[in-house]
Amino acid sequence: MKLKALAAAIIGTSLISTHALAVDPNLPEYEAVSGISGNMSSIGSDTLNNLMTLWAEEFANFYPNINIQIQGAGSSTAPTALTEGTAQFGPMSREMRTNEIQAFEERHGYPPTMVPVAIDALAIYVNQDNPLESITLPQIDAIFSDTRRCGYPEDITRWGQLGLEGGWENRDFTLYSRNAVSGTYGFFAENALCGGDFKDSINEQPGSASVVQGVSESINGIGYSGIGYITSQVRAVPVSRDENSEAFEVSHEDYPLARFLFVYVNKHPNEDLAPQQAEFLRMVLSQQGQEVTARDGYIPLPETVASRVREELGLD
Repeated sequence: MKLKALAAAIIGTSLISTHALAVDPNLPEYEAVSGISGNMSSIGSDTLNNLMTLWAEEFANFYPNINIQIQGAGSSTAPTALTEGTAQFGPMSREMRTNEIQAFEERHGYPPTMVPVAIDALAIYVNQDNPLESITLPQIDAIFSDTRRCGYPEDITRWGQLGLEGGWENRDFTLYSRNAVSGTYGFFAENALCGGDFKDSINEQPGSASVVQGVSESINGIGYSGIGYITSQVRAVPVSRDENSEAFEVSHEDYPLARFLFVYVNKHPNEDLAPQQAEFLRMVLSQQGQEVTARDGYIPLPETVASRVREELGLD
């Protein structure tokens, strides 16, 4: 579980910067090896669904005889698939929970291996015509949650309570959220709602793109989703930790809703990964793989991180 400690240490550092989408030139170039073919399966995160698809396409450029089937119903589907052996890769937008790890260990005798593969900023989206300039975490909590554990003094139900005037003042919110199977849903509840409960009035969506689409089609819409799903019909609102703190854009190193994205694998602690899995992860953690990450709108890993992950996996 060294990778878990590594991720925990790194996520507290300033990985996101205004230049974060630039791929680290120190990342190694990926070079194909012989003997890689066959079928693999990936089951897990919707947030990572498009990125896994693009990585699979890039991998197929090196290995035309490889086929990776990808399902992205939500992060909560990954642990079961890995435990039961129906998938070789379990992409997740959150860390596995204790009970998920225990279920895997009971079956295999050792824990699953967590591999950080990219960095995401969870954006607060409003309609492109919405004039809201910024928002605080306690305000986000008071909009999306009944419990208001982040400390805001009142429930927020109208745009006027956020300072909007004129025709906006008495407009209600239309709330868009991921569904409970999503790792994004869990991350948002833990970090934006201070562990509280969502309001019953949220419109749960089956995918990240559908959250953004809902906000784009509703003038009163507000929702959360990965920055990789931004479109020209929505805006990502700068977020501050509280009313006394500066609000930061999603690309800033101090943006408060940043997270790692992971791919979990079944790796015996005393054995190497199967060649197909090892080469796929080596490609993901290479120059070419992280260029794909940047093209999909996520933040690529720096080589200082990628090299330590490759070392822990025995890929260097």
